[in-house]
Amino acid sequence: MATNFKSIPIIDISPLLAKWDDPNMAGDQGVGEVVQQLDQACREAGFFYVKGHGIPDSIIKEVRNLTHKFFSLPYEEKLKIKISPAAGYRGYQRIGENITKGTPDMHEAIDCYREVEPGMFGDLSKPLEGPNQWPINPPNLKQLMEEYTSICTDLSRKIMRGIALALGAAADAFEGKRAGDPFWVLRIIGYPKVTHANGHDMPKNDIGW
Repeated sequence: MATNFKSIPIIDISPLLAKWDDPNMAGDQGVGEVVQQLDQACREAGFFYVKGHGIPDSIIKEVRNLTHKFFSLPYEEKLKIKISPAAGYRGYQRIGENITKGTPDMHEAIDCYREVEPGMFGDLSKPLEGPNQWPINPPNLKQLMEEYTSICTDLSRKIMRGIALALGAAADAFEGKRAGDPFWVLRIIGYPKVTHANGHDMPKNDIGW
């Protein structure tokens, strides 16, 4: 059960990644410490940051660079991949279009999901069927983000092995038919260069704005 907390936990998962495919990983001291931290974070905060994740800095910097380039484009260009029901609710969302507690959020975004083939999950998946929308400019954003998503999906599987151990299950409990084929969500967010909104100072996050 989540409780009040003052900061989001930051967990160094490098010991877990070093042993993720070791049949005896559950008995490793370093893995055990990570598992304990994952357990505590999930119970008390409900989410966490990770470090020691192994994602190359070069890819992270390029993701930031290309997404900044996209959000710097004119609105007319960005609206070429406008989000819509026909597009499976994927694509570009303008500043203020997303609503939180009845108030427009001060950000813009590209919403991406795992691509769903027609009938893949029956009638339940129909609203989300279709491919992701990617802009023509920057020209290599699609390739980069698909690579980044693949890396993050693989990383999440390894983290889930630690969470499985935290629940007292086998490390591979969330693999195979049960949860080995995840549905992922990616939201690329851009914040405008403003310091005030509605006559008030902008908060550190966009919730409610």
